[in-house]
Amino acid sequence: MAIKSTPYWWEAAPLTVEDTVSLPAKTDVVIIGAGYTGLSAAITLARAGREVVVVDKLNPGEGASTRNGGITSGNLRLSHGQMAKRFGSYRADAIFAESISAREDLYKFIADEKIECDFKLAGRFSGALSVVQYDALSRDSEYLVKKFGIEAYPVPKSEMHNHIQTDLYKGGSVRMDVGGVHPGKLHSEIMRVARAAGVTIVSHTSVRTISDTGQDLSVTTDRGAVRAKNVISGTNGYSDSSDPWLQRRIVPIRSRIVVTEPLSGGLMDRLIPSKMMISDKRKLTYYYRPTPDGTRLLFGGRDGTFAGDPSWPTDHLRHEMAKIFPDLEGVGISHSWFGYVAMNRDMTPRIFEKGGVHYATGCCGSGVVWLRWAGIKVASKILGTESPSALDFAPPPSIPFFRGTAWFMPAVFAAMKMQDRMAARLY
Repeated sequence: MAIKSTPYWWEAAPLTVEDTVSLPAKTDVVIIGAGYTGLSAAITLARAGREVVVVDKLNPGEGASTRNGGITSGNLRLSHGQMAKRFGSYRADAIFAESISAREDLYKFIADEKIECDFKLAGRFSGALSVVQYDALSRDSEYLVKKFGIEAYPVPKSEMHNHIQTDLYKGGSVRMDVGGVHPGKLHSEIMRVARAAGVTIVSHTSVRTISDTGQDLSVTTDRGAVRAKNVISGTNGYSDSSDPWLQRRIVPIRSRIVVTEPLSGGLMDRLIPSKMMISDKRKLTYYYRPTPDGTRLLFGGRDGTFAGDPSWPTDHLRHEMAKIFPDLEGVGISHSWFGYVAMNRDMTPRIFEKGGVHYATGCCGSGVVWLRWAGIKVASKILGTESPSALDFAPPPSIPFFRGTAWFMPAVFAAMKMQDRMAARLY
């Protein structure tokens, strides 16, 4: 059977194709991007009485919002020490605290709005490929407990099989505030809430330019222009040449996910008896989990390509999956797809403003939590209703010789692979 190149999530939550809606000549706020970021900002603004128009060059949610792994990690790529060195200890503390608030706010939103998205607070296991990595995970667990009161603890190799049936790792750690969602259903439900709030959503509409008229901003699209007091850009990894200034600062990196055929004989229960979300400490980040119905394994990681859709990234993930779970050697793959995550030189999610445009972007692969939160925070900034976010500071620096295409990814992929091989030898 041929492998489907569309996301597994679209089977239960097909993309919403919006009816053609005419752009108004004027509105209060124009939001570019109808994913988690844009819709969450739109809900916040519309409920405060603002007229909001959201435009998207694709179907709503067709980008990363329905292509991710559905893990509510809210990860930060930099350690607390790295962040303190780069931004100062005060901001580092504040960003780490905000990662906790963002995750809790997502869970509250799901409960309060009765969001049907297969949410389960299952916890996350992080695997260590060396003793050095295990020691680092143990310190991270201690920090989470002491600083934030999160239920987190190290898992020595002798106890690892209670969580995951593999011999690849040298132990790991667990934190219980991470869960899983069906991202397609989550986006569909956020759309429902946005429509109920009175948000106008216009799909298949590409932005060409944004200009300051002196009184307001004019957003020119391929379907006409609309003027607004404020503009929010929530395009993240799908930013394009319509905003060259942003494009020089955000690197779209492909992340690929494969999903197995249904596993028989209780195999899924044996492989991950804890039913947790799983990740490990490799530079080439891998993350995996049971599908919400518990019948298949979803396995994701960096793609390593920047054009076309070759077969080798699927084969690579299949190989890495079998290294962790030898029982899955030769198992059938039903789906293999990629989406773009947004990296930046500081590797930190960001809110900033330039030329009257408010940006919420750069979530570095942890958008299920961060993108919704960033959208809310940038909307609150426009409304002036909340204290500033710790994410709200200088834009990430531009990248020399970069104009939107990550042509360097094959070399980066190879370098990270070599680093992982060297790290695994640190017994």
